[in-house]
Amino acid sequence: MLKLAVKVGSKKISYKPFSISVRYLIEEKKLGQSLENLSKILGLKLSELQTKNFLSESGCEIRAAKHNGKPDEILISRIKIDDKFSADYFRNHIAGLVKNLSNEEIKNLHIFIPAYEPFKKYFNTEDYYYQTFIEGVFLGAYSYDKYLSKKNNKQFEVYFYAGNDKKLKTAVNNTLHLMGGVNFTKDLQNEPAGNLTPQILANKIRAELSKAGVKVTVFDENIIKKKKMGGLLAVGGGSANPPRFILLEYKGGIKRKAGVSKTTALVGKGVTFDTGGISLKPAADMGEMKGDMSGAAVVAGVILAAAKAKLKVDLLGVIPAAENMLSGSAYRPGDIIVTASGKTIEVDNTDAEGRIILADALDYASKLKPARIIDLATLTGACVVALGEFTAGLFTKDDKLSSDIFSSGIKTHDRVWALPMWDDYHSLNKSDVADVKNIGGRWAGAITAAKFLENFVDKNIPWAHLDIAGPASANSLNNYTKKYMTGFGVRLLFDYLLKLQKF
Repeated sequence: MLKLAVKVGSKKISYKPFSISVRYLIEEKKLGQSLENLSKILGLKLSELQTKNFLSESGCEIRAAKHNGKPDEILISRIKIDDKFSADYFRNHIAGLVKNLSNEEIKNLHIFIPAYEPFKKYFNTEDYYYQTFIEGVFLGAYSYDKYLSKKNNKQFEVYFYAGNDKKLKTAVNNTLHLMGGVNFTKDLQNEPAGNLTPQILANKIRAELSKAGVKVTVFDENIIKKKKMGGLLAVGGGSANPPRFILLEYKGGIKRKAGVSKTTALVGKGVTFDTGGISLKPAADMGEMKGDMSGAAVVAGVILAAAKAKLKVDLLGVIPAAENMLSGSAYRPGDIIVTASGKTIEVDNTDAEGRIILADALDYASKLKPARIIDLATLTGACVVALGEFTAGLFTKDDKLSSDIFSSGIKTHDRVWALPMWDDYHSLNKSDVADVKNIGGRWAGAITAAKFLENFVDKNIPWAHLDIAGPASANSLNNYTKKYMTGFGVRLLFDYLLKLQKF
């Protein structure tokens, strides 16, 4: 992976060898004159063909070499502000640019951020406008090359220039912390399952988050038994690698009133590999199930980013980790599981295992009486059928929680969409022999999964469930989601936590 150095450029610009400068022009009636003026300022001699191509209806970029002076090359990008423009535009453009440049000899990238005013309605603050450019650099530079014999270890320096240096510096610092969490999440998601058992997952989280001041506690299978977490024990029972229950505690130094919790509990599904168990999955694409611990990875990444950024929030991370394997000791369809809450689950399908381990985790979080609970899980294929690969399902009865998470999704482009949580759906999970059944039949699978989880959450605690089965995996949405597990949810929840600092 590229070795990045991201900096605020000085007013006295100095170009090193192998540099490229990026400039933007907004599409307008006088675009030709703007291009001519910029070319004069930069000392750039464009051919008539280059100019005509850029100004044509399909024109979008000019990349030209400077034969005298520095930088070596200049890239001019044309921006069309229309109904297709979004707050993700610059993040996506820069990510694609960095990805392409990583295969070239370019070593220094100078990005001149356009004035904020024309884009003000798309970004809530100037700082965040700048942040999207910086995020794009990190997203474009990411690759999972741990197991490649030839790695891209190229040093790549990126310099940013903007109208407000103070806000730009703030954006750079904040983004460095945030993207550290995103990349940690991606590294966990992309790690082969054979090298990420529940214990190894716990070890990696402990090693990284402890350095940031997060308290990490890990329950082994003996403590899990004492805690009577029957759901986690059942799902992990078929594996030679026993389950783990991971707790993360971050205190942000906020003022606390006696008897009033301000803690946000983040719960993440940590199935480090999912064969489906006895209800075996098809062989095709089963390797993708190494990412079935994405909820856990996001929780770890968000808390890591929050701790590094020293956010003034209190966080509790709860991660049930298990392998759902097939063996003589695996749990079976027809089994009845007694969970830590005392409620019982009839197992109708062992491949609906994520909700079973989350039952114990949500119960554990509820008993600690946090101010709110948000869980994340690659829970159902039904959610991908309903919303596609680009959007996570949001399930909650709390309007404020729904509104706050939704708005953070729009802002960060980690988008969510609310699906109904009407109590009518409870009947689909009804069991004749236990308190609840672990699947609700063919219809509304994402909703019935959420309604299943609701049984294990204190009804007095605001709770939201995020089904990230679609956007957690590589998809064709944009330049930074095409190849690897995406880290979806870290930027979303980090932004949500920033809102909590204000209260």
